[in-house]
Amino acid sequence: MGKAAVAKAFEDINAALAVLNAEVEGCGSEPFSDADPLAGLGDGCLDILAGVRVAEAGIAGLKARAAVTYADTAQAIAGPDTPVQALEMSVAAEIGALLTLGSRAAGAFLAASHTVAKERPLTLSALQAGTITWQHALAVVEETAGLDPAGAAALEAQFLAPDVPRPATAAQVGELPAYRFRAKARKWRERHHPESIEKRHAKCAADRRMEYTPDRDGMARVSLYVPADQASAIWNRTTAIARGLQSPDEPRTITQLRPDIAASLLLGAGTALHPGPETSTGQSSAGQASTEQSSTGQCDPAAGRPGETYAGAALGTVPAPKADVLVTVPVLALFGITEEPANLDGYGPIPASMARRLVANGATSFYRVLVDPRDGAPLEIGRTSYRVTKAMRNWLRLRDGKCSFPGCSNSSLDNEADHLLAWHKGGTTGISNLGQPCPKHHKLRHTTGWTPTPATKNEPPGWTSPTGRHYKSEHQDWEPPHWPAQLQSATGNPPDFVYLGLSPGEEALEWFLHAPPA
Repeated sequence: MGKAAVAKAFEDINAALAVLNAEVEGCGSEPFSDADPLAGLGDGCLDILAGVRVAEAGIAGLKARAAVTYADTAQAIAGPDTPVQALEMSVAAEIGALLTLGSRAAGAFLAASHTVAKERPLTLSALQAGTITWQHALAVVEETAGLDPAGAAALEAQFLAPDVPRPATAAQVGELPAYRFRAKARKWRERHHPESIEKRHAKCAADRRMEYTPDRDGMARVSLYVPADQASAIWNRTTAIARGLQSPDEPRTITQLRPDIAASLLLGAGTALHPGPETSTGQSSAGQASTEQSSTGQCDPAAGRPGETYAGAALGTVPAPKADVLVTVPVLALFGITEEPANLDGYGPIPASMARRLVANGATSFYRVLVDPRDGAPLEIGRTSYRVTKAMRNWLRLRDGKCSFPGCSNSSLDNEADHLLAWHKGGTTGISNLGQPCPKHHKLRHTTGWTPTPATKNEPPGWTSPTGRHYKSEHQDWEPPHWPAQLQSATGNPPDFVYLGLSPGEEALEWFLHAPPA
């Protein structure tokens, strides 16, 4: 055993890789399909990709355990008198040299491996089973950082423990891209963190700042670290202005328009600033006359710099956009009875005080939403006409939060309501038959064989690819609101609802308005 067993294991792995490579090239011992060899080869390659994903996860778990075990053996060999910092540097240097990592990357890998292998047993088990990737494991490590052991274990169990009840239609953690899982874990962390989000937000708000970072090729980055409601409003406003400037004569994409608009607004320009080289005729490549210097001979910031041009309509001619931002806040938090977080569309949990401030300031785009007090989900509405009303669009934004295509994070502000089962095929204009794909995946649905599928009693909602494979959509993690002790019954449970022959939303509102005092 020992080294011989390790060598033999890697020989077997290399032999298996040789077999798989031959299959990918279509040179296997037999075709994937005799009836349609080409389609069979394509489907076989998808099977190989699925298997590689599982194998990579298992290898990542093995890699983490091997690194941690090596660190433990190095510490045991060095003895208790060896300086800890020197030993850690030596171990990180060895791992870094072996894996061709820089010292900082090697240290980060060792720290994450230690957390996974020694403190997150469910994460390690899922990694070894191939149900999550190393990136999912890193998300667990990062989102549990700063929590006490009980809180970290609770977060890990919420997403990875097999006995935790979950909706039948919910995609498992490993079926979501790691960055989407990170967002879900962060949202749960904010709701269950032992320290109030109000206190943590107050501390972080004191660190707000603007940062400037030079980059290559004459470019640079400017970033803001500001409260979430401000950042969301800035993003949505620039997006709305960009949409207003788009036209058949506007060559820039919305991604290019956003920074041009932000720069124009900050520099005091009246139109969407468009940098471009001047041509021999004194005009820019966009066909616009270059800007002139002011009478003082200095470059006027509001007029731009030599070589800059103004392309597109003047900002002053674009109607002032109304960038609706949905904020879902528990009704008890809205009235200051509890301090549980609200939810900002496209961002996630925010302090209840931030949501209350939006209401107090009369924000016209702020929507107060009644949620089911039993599970926290927004209550469904429906219509019988083909036309999707504005109220229904807002409900779709609340329900989905983003594009429903697996892995897409395009926020609901950019998306279009669409019937899952087409209207002309008998589909209704109800919430259960509506989705909100982003423009990219809306086009994918109508120009390729990809098809969105609604949830059934046995199957989750998602998308079916042209190969017939079904991929689950992300499921919102609704949780029951926090009920303060004075509003709970003698059994410690939230008050029971009395059936009044009303809709669920009206019933909830009726109870709230007429409940007897505690």
